Amino acid sequence: MLIDSHCHLNYKGLIEDQANVLDRARARGIDLMLNIATRESEWDSVLDTAVREADVWATVGIHPHEADEHPHVDTAKLVQRAAHPRVVGIGETGLDYYYDHSDRERQQKSFRSHIAACRETGLPLIVHTREAEEDTLAIMRDEMEKGPYSGVIHCFTASGAFADAAMDLGFYISISGIVTFKSAKDLQETAARLPIDRLLVETDSPFLAPVPHRGKSCEPAFVADTAQFLANLRGESVEALAAATSANFRTLFAKVA
Repeated sequence: MLIDSHCHLNYKGLIEDQANVLDRARARGIDLMLNIATRESEWDSVLDTAVREADVWATVGIHPHEADEHPHVDTAKLVQRAAHPRVVGIGETGLDYYYDHSDRERQQKSFRSHIAACRETGLPLIVHTREAEEDTLAIMRDEMEKGPYSGVIHCFTASGAFADAAMDLGFYISISGIVTFKSAKDLQETAARLPIDRLLVETDSPFLAPVPHRGKSCEPAFVADTAQFLANLRGESVEALAAATSANFRTLFAKVA
């Protein structure tokens, strides 16, 4: 059984056919799915899906793209919403300097607010970082000195050095369908050497469909294809990789238990 550690079931491309999307995932052995929030306006719908579906769990958070529009979402608000029994993580949050859809200082302030919520709730952090390795790591290290917290670098595409630094802080690394792309040689090299006890798999659906589904709307069922590719890359059986990544997920997202 596999776990899709990061998907957006309430995004366009999946929400219109959500029941069938979930059935297709279950048919391919996807045991659990973590439905990720990115803006306050979708918190209720993300949570509603998790309440309705026993194998779906939820997060609350503000994507760095949305930081400008959510100055009012502070640590207290995140903590309040995270009290729901189906909310098992904080995020996604982080820094995105590739698009710069939000002011960088606002992204950083939001990121720190999410980390503070993780410390207060004991829930793990889901981190998005793109073209912002130095600042992401600096904030993670600075905040760790204020008190420990756990988390995952989702949809990992950063450098191997960043992966090592994140793991030194106790973080997990989640691999998406990008690893199956022919152009992803550096990512493949990093993914091949990651410790099995720090590894998660995800789809980030409806984005980034893996080979052989390129060009289609991605969905949680496709995490099986990413897992198979990753297992081959690492010289492991897909059964062993599935067991390990599922165990890692349950360790990190302990509230699921």
